[in-house]
Amino acid sequence: MGKKVLVVGQGGREHALVWKLALSPEIDKIYAAPGNPGIAELAECVEIGVDEVYKLARFAEEKGIDLTVVGPEAPLMAGIVDIFSEKGLLIFGPASEAARLEGSKVFTKNLLEKYGIPTAAYKTFADADEALNFARKFTEKGQKVVIKADGLAAGKGVVVAESLEEASEAIENIMRKKTLGEAGNQVVIEEFLSGEEVSVFALSDGKDFVVLAAAQDHKQVFDGDKGPNTGGMGAYINPPLYDEVLAEKVKDRIIAPVIEAMRKEGVPYTGVLYAGLMVEDGDPKVLEFNVRFGDPEAQVILPMIKGDIFPLFFKIAEGTLGDFKVEMEEGSCVCVVLASGGYPGSYEKGKTITGIDKLNPDTMIFHAGTALKEGKLVTNGGRVLNVVCRGKDIKESVDKVYKEVEKISFEGMHYRRDIGYKALLREGLN
Repeated sequence: MGKKVLVVGQGGREHALVWKLALSPEIDKIYAAPGNPGIAELAECVEIGVDEVYKLARFAEEKGIDLTVVGPEAPLMAGIVDIFSEKGLLIFGPASEAARLEGSKVFTKNLLEKYGIPTAAYKTFADADEALNFARKFTEKGQKVVIKADGLAAGKGVVVAESLEEASEAIENIMRKKTLGEAGNQVVIEEFLSGEEVSVFALSDGKDFVVLAAAQDHKQVFDGDKGPNTGGMGAYINPPLYDEVLAEKVKDRIIAPVIEAMRKEGVPYTGVLYAGLMVEDGDPKVLEFNVRFGDPEAQVILPMIKGDIFPLFFKIAEGTLGDFKVEMEEGSCVCVVLASGGYPGSYEKGKTITGIDKLNPDTMIFHAGTALKEGKLVTNGGRVLNVVCRGKDIKESVDKVYKEVEKISFEGMHYRRDIGYKALLREGLN
């Protein structure tokens, strides 16, 4: 009898997870809650929201779900893993206490300091005046300073201030005006790290771990890293920066120590550990941790994992990872996000999408903000579609993906035309 799997979420990351799981010979049936039109081609979508954690648990019980895989961070913070575990339901992801690695900047920074894991110099504050006085120590020297709200803030909780005025405005908004709500009860004030960012993804069962790969995403909405931050406009795997020497440093100085630290603290970490790092002169420091796959990083990492991911996820959920080996495909993989005009600000929905039927068979298309309206596929979010191509190297992947992007259209469609440019520049291939 084949296995039944439930995937929680509705975006491009979850479509990529469903797509990869659907390749498993061990799985008979996949449910997605709530899913999207792309996911619906591979799984049965059920109308349960990601925040309806008790309803999701009841559904898993009723359907005899063998494994639940959680995509977004919100249900993890809300304790979905704890609730499922209490009911004896197997689930892939960290418990709510461990999810504080993403949910609380203060918790994470204090943990890093306690265990000597490299990160930016910092202090935490619950008082706005004290926070500003500390920020002044950086700006007086002409240095940038970073202000981080403690809690989750939908990507809006980090401000890089270049002056005392900017720092003051950020602290005023976060701590006094409460523009981010309870997330701003405390702040972290830290030094600005320069260098190049890289995201590293590992999987752990609380004791053992395996490092999957590194990726780089493109946060700003416009080419050349201009404009406001978004959820991510594209990504690519295996950045040239992440060579074997750096990979060993990241594993030995960051991934292994933080998993051991969490175990020692009595909150063993299970699931995906996403380490956002800054690398300067070959040395990595932690910017932040996330407790799930990135979006759109998942869309380039999952296609590059060799073979079946179901046994891997299952062993992690069971706590029996041991020395399980994970192999990655050779070559490169690139994702370009197609967004609605106006994103990340206001945008219109309901624009008809055409051209998906013209894509090459080896092109992967992962839906994010789409809907079906009178039988037609239409836009239904800021980030609409993810176009993903593999190639023997970064240049081939980039060339392929942009040829495919040109086949798709909808009114107001916007995308970055420089995804992967850092890698091409580093390798002299631009």
